[in-house]
Amino acid sequence: MRSAGDVYRQLAPAVFGYLRTQHVPDAEDVAGEVFLQVARDLHRFSGDDDALRRWVFTIAHHRMVDTHRRRARRPAVADMDVPDHAAPPHEDPMDPELVAALDELTDSQREVVVLRFVADLSVEAVAKLTGRTPGAVKAMQHRALEQLSRSLAVSREP
Repeated sequence: MRSAGDVYRQLAPAVFGYLRTQHVPDAEDVAGEVFLQVARDLHRFSGDDDALRRWVFTIAHHRMVDTHRRRARRPAVADMDVPDHAAPPHEDPMDPELVAALDELTDSQREVVVLRFVADLSVEAVAKLTGRTPGAVKAMQHRALEQLSRSLAVSREP
């Protein structure tokens, strides 16, 4: 039997990376919500490691969609009482060139690439999660990887 801690240690970096690249505000908080739900429901889960990964990323995907919907309904309110220097900057663990290249992709392309290569999900799992056919996922992945290759080659030119 898996423990919630084991699942967290195994998948938290990938879940955070997925949420971060999908421009989820407060991605760390949302990742925490994902793993709270995992901890609550893990006793009902049955399946192998691939099924566990698909289940956790399905939860993360739903939380991401919910967060974006909530944000669209409520405009952001700036907190005027907190000075800009109140929170110390933290070092972003993601390569800034890669983040910039990912930002050049469409939202759908970015989601497919991150689910395939950060979340390490199969084409079939990504298709099911995103409501696309496996062929559409493969085509989108191909176009996205070509764009990433071009973007990263340009950013590395002297």
